[in-house]
Amino acid sequence: MSPGETEAPLVLATPSKGRLQENAAAFFASAGLEFVQGRGARDYRGAIAGLPGVEVAFLSAGEIVGQLATGAAHLGVTGEDLVREQVADADKRLLLLAPLGFGRANVVVAAPQAWIDVRTMADLEDVAASFHARRGQRMRVATKYVNLTRRFLASHGVTDYRIVESLGATEGAPAAGGAELIVDITTTGATLAANALKVLDDGVILRSQAIWSPRSARIGAKGCEGRRARCLCALRRLRRRANRARCVSGCPARCRRRSNRRAPCSTPASLWARGSIRKASSCCMRRGARSPSSPIGCSRKAPSA
Repeated sequence: MSPGETEAPLVLATPSKGRLQENAAAFFASAGLEFVQGRGARDYRGAIAGLPGVEVAFLSAGEIVGQLATGAAHLGVTGEDLVREQVADADKRLLLLAPLGFGRANVVVAAPQAWIDVRTMADLEDVAASFHARRGQRMRVATKYVNLTRRFLASHGVTDYRIVESLGATEGAPAAGGAELIVDITTTGATLAANALKVLDDGVILRSQAIWSPRSARIGAKGCEGRRARCLCALRRLRRRANRARCVSGCPARCRRRSNRRAPCSTPASLWARGSIRKASSCCMRRGARSPSSPIGCSRKAPSA
């Protein structure tokens, strides 16, 4: 960066409304990262108190995915279901840093409860072929997760179907005659049951909750030391907060017993990085960790990069 130039801020994208916004703000505040909106709650740009050079963008969850994918945002909080649906090769372009423990939901395949012989994806494959042979048309699948659905069904050998894109109230499609089964997101399954639908035994496509960072060399690039330092500062605080949250419910008793003597441990892969920001985030993992991909303070092995 040449003298006189002002370095662009580090951009953190976070949900702008609803329970996700409240939970995200509370999580960051508990890590010492308090959001400040200069013009009130309706201001869609903000900052983090005591951390200059960081800009907070308040966006919808879907918009956050687009901002991360293009590099317009450096860090973001959004659902993994949206990332997997909207971003091709998400693992190569984005880095999952830490599950945050809120916004939990599953993307599932659900069929009518009346289909008593259909319990697994293998059963569904047989039904789809039989449906096509008897009726001369493919079984219809209502969903807003077109890409996730296609990949999952293909992985189970289900080919005799066609997708009906849903814009809302997907669970009502079978009863309305618009589809034979659905792929939708659910938290408790109560709405599916109320509409006489059941989740197939092996029909969970994705368990969603995440904080993501783009695979952007700009965070650690030469000439961007300030942005890199701010990123590291935020990651350190988030790592400590995420580890405390994970240790409460997900760690073995032996880890909880020694939590007063060392950094709390995290469950496998609760905070990890790959690619060009691995080096930048590795110092956030030093206390009690053997490598950037190892869980903090635990002996269990995290997924390799």
